[in-house]
Amino acid sequence: MDKIIFTGPMGAGKTTAIASISEIPPISTDVRCSDEEGKNRKENTTVAMDYGYITLDAGERIHLYGTPGQARFDYMWTILTRGGIGLVLMLDNARPDPLADLAFYLDAFKDFIAQTGVVIGVTRFDVSQQLTLFDYQQALMQRGQIVPIFEVDARQPNDVKILIHALLAILQAV
Repeated sequence: MDKIIFTGPMGAGKTTAIASISEIPPISTDVRCSDEEGKNRKENTTVAMDYGYITLDAGERIHLYGTPGQARFDYMWTILTRGGIGLVLMLDNARPDPLADLAFYLDAFKDFIAQTGVVIGVTRFDVSQQLTLFDYQQALMQRGQIVPIFEVDARQPNDVKILIHALLAILQAV
């Protein structure tokens, strides 16, 4: 079973991205936000996982798992990455410090990334232009990481499919 993991901070678009391309109504474990950060950003948050799947042109089914965005649910990150083939890191350009989010999630998933691959999708450029893709690329270069990064709208299936295809291309090149 091929499994791709979507991760990133709360509100970055993981649940929306999976829902936009899943061939089934996604299974979600969203509950009402109970902490202050969550209440200020969105009404509901994922506490265990999101799940959907997509079938590629060649007929291969890819399972899509979304992690909770809050670090207090990080035990689920380990569970969900088992057997995964790669990571889609979703970032929200409107968060207070998206570059800190970038570093946090790349560090949190560094072992998984080293064994597989990662692509990055940055959402909410329509809400905030505080950073450009170049800013993210510079931060990645300072870390010594070359990672494909895209501006995406998680509601748009074609944007999310670009992330999936880029990740699969990286995996095939290795």
